[in-house]
Amino acid sequence: MSTQLHKNFTDDQVKSFLKSYLDKEIKISYILQILKIKRRRFFELLAKYRKDSDSFSIQYEIKTINRKIDPDIERNIVKALEIEKGLIENKEIPIRYYNYSYIKDLLEQKYNQRVSLPTIIDRAKRNYFYFLRLKRKTHEKEV
Repeated sequence: MSTQLHKNFTDDQVKSFLKSYLDKEIKISYILQILKIKRRRFFELLAKYRKDSDSFSIQYEIKTINRKIDPDIERNIVKALEIEKGLIENKEIPIRYYNYSYIKDLLEQKYNQRVSLPTIIDRAKRNYFYFLRLKRKTHEKEV
């Protein structure tokens, strides 16, 4: 059974418990045991129920979309990766790998955009700006 209240009970079930508590038909300890919540959460729900019992709901509302970044940030990452690619391909400059930390710092300083390093690496892989690092040969000892 889930630990989240909205997954275990419907709005009507919780409303009936709160109404029964207000009518002094059920003790609080019994409700806390059934709903598996603490007193603090119970009284938060009770205050919400008292405020507007008709529109009372325990359903969780997602306010932000996770795991998405702004398209402007995406464009800036790709632009910085293209510049790095040009440096890597230039044989006169001794750069062999992408410097993702530099790209992160560049985005923060130049565009005032904060992005995590794993996000930059993920975008590099998606847009084919990624080199697999070669494994070094192991040294074999002669006996």
